[in-house]
Amino acid sequence: MGSCKEKREEPAKCVWVNGPIIVGAGPSGLAASACLSEHGVPSVILERSNCIASLWQHKTYDRLKLHLPKQFCALPLLGFPENFPKYPTKDQFISYMESYASHFSIHPRFNQAVQSAEFDSTCGFWRVRTQDLEYISRWFIVATGENAEPVIPEIVGMERFRGHVVHTSAYKSGSDFANQKVLVVGCGNSGMEVSLDLCRHNAVPHMVVRNTVHVLPREMFGCSTFGIVTALLKWLPLSLVDKFLLLVSNLTVGNTDQLGLHRPKTGPIELKNVTGKTPVLDVGALSQIKSGKIKVVEGVKEITRNGARFMDGQEKEFDSIILATGYRSNVPSWLKGCDFFTRDGMPKTPFPDGWKGENGLYTVGFSRRGLLGTASDAVKIANDIADQWRAMRDCRTYCNSHFILLKINCRESE
Repeated sequence: MGSCKEKREEPAKCVWVNGPIIVGAGPSGLAASACLSEHGVPSVILERSNCIASLWQHKTYDRLKLHLPKQFCALPLLGFPENFPKYPTKDQFISYMESYASHFSIHPRFNQAVQSAEFDSTCGFWRVRTQDLEYISRWFIVATGENAEPVIPEIVGMERFRGHVVHTSAYKSGSDFANQKVLVVGCGNSGMEVSLDLCRHNAVPHMVVRNTVHVLPREMFGCSTFGIVTALLKWLPLSLVDKFLLLVSNLTVGNTDQLGLHRPKTGPIELKNVTGKTPVLDVGALSQIKSGKIKVVEGVKEITRNGARFMDGQEKEFDSIILATGYRSNVPSWLKGCDFFTRDGMPKTPFPDGWKGENGLYTVGFSRRGLLGTASDAVKIANDIADQWRAMRDCRTYCNSHFILLKINCRESE
């Protein structure tokens, strides 16, 4: 009878990081690293892709622009160039990210996909393992954000469809769907913008609206809606601000219920704070819905070989299906032995305290408040770690100075 030996897994080579380990080289990771560097604290960014801001570079459509004015999307310590428009394009935002990294001498370690991260209580350090190395540090910053992985819904019969199915993470331009009948599943900002883009390339989009949705004008009275909300919340209660938003929205964009876009009973800002569901900021899709160029349809019951059957019993044929179903966090798949996150990969501690966990754990970009929340998290994290860094440095200086005095005294006594 033959014998065999078990193949033992080779232990990963260990690298000590003299500062925090940051996972993710998107806006969140870059902001955290820049703020730390301002305090003289070094850091190492681990990025699974081959570039910074990989979501923006690889998984966004061509016509994408920031939904908020640039002053609300700037990262800490360095704003957008003055010559950029009010709402920068995708390419301009990527250019800003690259300039930001260069300005603060941030050099992420690319192609380092984190396989596991766990706090080792025996030694008091974080162990972060990639396919190549194991990184060890006192501090660990999760900066992968809310939008790490595409959400692909399970729809009955999808495998039968003979046409093209694509998630918006792989959608680039409506030119690829010219003159087609397209089913767009989802009515958030992405679903609205993709439907608008399809219209401009002579496609006929049918947008699925399963749930209630708030649609607000991007601007009110010539000013950013978000800017107005931010200003009003400094002086008025949230409920009153929500009532104001709905009043102005009804006056400017009309009653969206008549278009099949039913508003939630909860106001747009309260709903955003409680659930993270962002209101749609209209950039032209509503006018196309009113004109009939974008068709609003009810929830899908099942996908057929040639199209879809809807909850109201109607059946339509389509050439392609686009899933505008958003993204989710992937933290639970690699962060081990930690109950700080929910099953959905979001901090259990609500805003504004979800940026800090235990044992040197931090999160940036999970506040459900966009890039403005990212900037706020990064500043808080850097300040907190910098305080610990200075305390440890002072302790080392104190111990070293006393050790030198002890050696001098020993020599004198000789």
